[in-house]
Amino acid sequence: MFPDNSPADGSSELPTPSRSFTQGNLVELEITDVSDSGEGVGRVDDRVVFVPDTVTGDRITARLVNVKRQYAHGKLLEIITASPHRVRPSCIVADKCGGCQLQHIDYDYQLTAKENQVIQALKRIGGFAEPPVAPIVGAQGNFAYRNKVTYPLGVNDVGGIKAGYYRKGTHQIVNLNQCPVQDDRLNPLLAEIKQDLQDRGWKMYEPESKGAREPGKRHTGFKVINHNADPGTTANGIPKPKLRSRTEVVKVELEPDNSPQFRHMLMRIGRRTGEILLTFVVTDFDIPNFEGQAQRWMKRYPNLVGICLNLNDRPNNSIVGSETRCIVGRDYICETFGNLQFQLKADTFFQIYTEQAETVLDLIIRRAQFQGTETLLDAYCGIGTFTLPLSKRVKRAVGIEVHGASVFQARANARLNGINNVEFRTGEVEELLPELDIQADVVLLDPPRTGCDRSVLDTLTAMQPAQIIYISCKPATLARDLQVLCEQGNYHLTHVQPADFFPQTAHVECVAFLEKGE
Repeated sequence: MFPDNSPADGSSELPTPSRSFTQGNLVELEITDVSDSGEGVGRVDDRVVFVPDTVTGDRITARLVNVKRQYAHGKLLEIITASPHRVRPSCIVADKCGGCQLQHIDYDYQLTAKENQVIQALKRIGGFAEPPVAPIVGAQGNFAYRNKVTYPLGVNDVGGIKAGYYRKGTHQIVNLNQCPVQDDRLNPLLAEIKQDLQDRGWKMYEPESKGAREPGKRHTGFKVINHNADPGTTANGIPKPKLRSRTEVVKVELEPDNSPQFRHMLMRIGRRTGEILLTFVVTDFDIPNFEGQAQRWMKRYPNLVGICLNLNDRPNNSIVGSETRCIVGRDYICETFGNLQFQLKADTFFQIYTEQAETVLDLIIRRAQFQGTETLLDAYCGIGTFTLPLSKRVKRAVGIEVHGASVFQARANARLNGINNVEFRTGEVEELLPELDIQADVVLLDPPRTGCDRSVLDTLTAMQPAQIIYISCKPATLARDLQVLCEQGNYHLTHVQPADFFPQTAHVECVAFLEKGE
């Protein structure tokens, strides 16, 4: 039994579970599956209950929360019988932190669950009766793999600075001094830099739930007034009895607070080079004595090659703003990928697991069987992570990316490696694709988790490239888009390769290969 979930009346036993599908009721469940969000799946009669921190084979007692007509979410109260797939999490806050969802599951079964997630999505959403899914490629290491971490910053109840991941389903920070899934060379920086920020007395950003506001704006607050009136004296000069003091809380308009605030701390490391880039997201660049502190950090950490500030002064939940300034060192790290040299900045996308991304790259090269005469189109190309290595296998390569800074970096990486048969264009894929003056033989798709806009899929169907290679980090949107591409026999799905880019989390990467129909 979990000690923090004892009954409200203080008794040692839980109430008898009910079959009633009502919010607040206790139910006994057998967990039969793991959802694509990492929650265990059980049933009450014919209705589904999702319960975090459970795994297939668990028999549990849960309290129903957020009850809908056909499903509900539950809170784990007791493990009656533990699954053979259950293990002790490596992180002491794994049940609270929203960064990982599967640390309580042994790694072999994590892979089984993720492979099944891909198969089921292709069947249920994509309509593929027998999807050609290969066995999942497991990670070379399932801890200490993340090459980039983003920690929100805040203040705890006693005024200390905290940094970590958000608690599941909230914007409450779970304070960390180390994280088992990030590259362990980053861990020493976390606790020490938090302490330095505190010693400096720099302010941390208040989340919206605590009254976040646009800097420089007047806002309403509360002021406590203590009324201790002097009772005076009598006509004979004798002091009157003291009056009882009275406290009053009044609403007042407070002056704007324009002092700089720290919102997030970003760390990026080159897995092959060991170089580290440290970036703080702040509400104002003008931070007193920051450059001096940055110089001290550079001397303390030999692998630290640069420290930057990113400006985000808007009262929203976005992480990075549009402007980044390098304070000391340089604004990028160097990394080796696909036998090429890459420069990676703080605000540009790069696959979070370098080694696994390279495994997928090798798979694409093997299965695509490039002849050296092809024109390759890489939609959603980012900084050229796949475009540049693949450009050495084709006659011509063209990349499309909406993020201007990424395109700038892609071009710089091409020059760095002496690659001259590639060009990069800036803009939305759905806008640029119909206007392209090329006939692509192979199209590489690597869209965000939301997948491709329908207009992109329609344009590709009209273009009729011989091959489409689709990289996705969300099986549901992959299956949806593959169904569109394969309808009416336009394309045939020949191979789907899942790969675990995100051990200890519910996410899974896939690469799907399609050939033009006859």
